[in-house]
Amino acid sequence: MFDAKKVKDECVQWIRDFFEENGRDCCAVVGISGGKDSSIVAALCCEALGKDRVIGVLMPCGEQHDIDMAQLLVDHLGIKSYTVNIKDAVEGVKSALPFEPSVQTLTNIPPRVRMTTLYAVAQSHNGRVANTCNLSEDWVGYSTRYGDQAGDFSPCSFITVQEMKEIGRLLGLPDVLVDKVPIDGLCGKTDEDNLGFTYAELDRYIREGVIEDEAKKARIDRLHKLNQFKLQYMPCFKPEISY
Repeated sequence: MFDAKKVKDECVQWIRDFFEENGRDCCAVVGISGGKDSSIVAALCCEALGKDRVIGVLMPCGEQHDIDMAQLLVDHLGIKSYTVNIKDAVEGVKSALPFEPSVQTLTNIPPRVRMTTLYAVAQSHNGRVANTCNLSEDWVGYSTRYGDQAGDFSPCSFITVQEMKEIGRLLGLPDVLVDKVPIDGLCGKTDEDNLGFTYAELDRYIREGVIEDEAKKARIDRLHKLNQFKLQYMPCFKPEISY
């Protein structure tokens, strides 16, 4: 049985301990998308550090239809925020490429530009960048390496989507943020449309090993195997050297 309060309290203490060891006077910098993950991570950081030590960064790429949800979260928590429109930077990278970029390349440029933006804010404001991924996304590689998968600390990498929702409600976040249908913000489709299965199905498979649809099971297993490299250290050659 998942004990949301116990996990929430332990996560808050973990964040405090991280900052005690890795930047006692630093602030947490969180990319705010308007979805549940960034909302919950920002709220956890506020409880751990106080709202004055949390900075939200809104990063639309041109027009973002749900930017009001990101602003709602910032207003609800009462945190300082910056809005940085990444459209020109993204278009600049794309137009500078001396070849026709692949669809995957075009999909991954925005989250990598967003991570560059978060580090620009963090390094100018004595900050540490929060990774906002959850276990469900990481399990099937639904993240961009060196994009939203990056960060200095990750409060929720071992918490599933369903568990995140419970924590979000416990934190008192508006229902519209906790229950918002997750959209990748890049191609306009929902996460579940892109994945081919629901998070509820995925979470049950992760926690209980149960899934009725064999085709979905096979897809989850394949994605998990293909994307495990994203969560591992970069392979490094270690020469045997003696003097």
